[in-house]
Amino acid sequence: MKGVLLHGGYGTRLRPLTHTGPKQLIPVAGKPISQFCLEEMRAAGIVEVAVILGSVAPEKVREYYGDGSKMGLTIHYIDQGEPRGLAHAVYLAREFVQKDTFVVYLGDNLLKGGIAEAAEEFSSSNADAMVLLSEVKQPERFGVAKFDKHGKLEALVEKPKQPPSSFALVGVYFFSPVIFDAIEKLKPSGRGELEITEAIQTLLTNGRRVQHKFVKGWWKDTGTVEDIIEANRLILEDRLENSDIRGQIEQGAVVEGRLRLGTKSRVSKTATVRGPVSIGENTLIGDGTCVAPYTSIGSSCVIIGCEVENTIIMDKCKITAPIRISNSLIGPETEIVNNVSGEPKGYRLILGERSTIVL
Repeated sequence: MKGVLLHGGYGTRLRPLTHTGPKQLIPVAGKPISQFCLEEMRAAGIVEVAVILGSVAPEKVREYYGDGSKMGLTIHYIDQGEPRGLAHAVYLAREFVQKDTFVVYLGDNLLKGGIAEAAEEFSSSNADAMVLLSEVKQPERFGVAKFDKHGKLEALVEKPKQPPSSFALVGVYFFSPVIFDAIEKLKPSGRGELEITEAIQTLLTNGRRVQHKFVKGWWKDTGTVEDIIEANRLILEDRLENSDIRGQIEQGAVVEGRLRLGTKSRVSKTATVRGPVSIGENTLIGDGTCVAPYTSIGSSCVIIGCEVENTIIMDKCKITAPIRISNSLIGPETEIVNNVSGEPKGYRLILGERSTIVL
């Protein structure tokens, strides 16, 4: 089985961060979102992957993942350019896939349980497709499954006003090469795109075998700032099982709970860190700083004299203002400097790359 990772789209709901890079490279718990997807493919025994690139800084994706060898993968890159729908992106991988079965993984999706069990189930079947489903509170936001009276998958409906069920399509699909024939028959939808739900519906209509599987545990489609912050919390809670201290914790510093502290990073003697928290390499958590749970701080950062909680701070940021930051997403190379007097004030910040804030 091969893998296809979709790494395109504009990420309009995540601007300004996606003005300078693809949404799938936004880090949660110290890693880009799409890296979790690739790691889950590898855990399922899938080592040859095509990454479908969009028009937003595709060079950053190539630079970060390279040929995939550092992750034990072989990565091929295919340029989609402007987004023309998920089915169009999948169709671009037909020469890469050839006659093999394959999994399509949307690079901004995260699953608690990974895909190894689903991949094994699909490989041992004779199905032409398998979709993963998760029960959601607002199914009208997603592609939704419709079942017959026997519980068999009958249809897929894209963002219905009156959902036929509460089970949404997760951004992971398993296919045989027959899906390419179905895509060739598609016409653009009302939004001008080739819809993957319509391609799968074509298989159902033509009597092809389409399986479904309900995912266990949480699923996050990280399309908004709130989704990304929640995904960061979920990953830190579930996957940071033990502390991993590779940097320095000075005598007098207070460290409670699980902490991942990167090489050459330092927690100063009057700083406090309460986990679960992830801190990258070569980062200073300076005197008077309090890092509260569910915070991820990147590499080469300087954080002095502030309080941070439930927040993602990306690489090369400098924050030296005595403020409280919570539920925030702060882009790389951002600087927040001190012009504050009196008691610390609280802020929720959504900042793009290389921002400067004077408070």
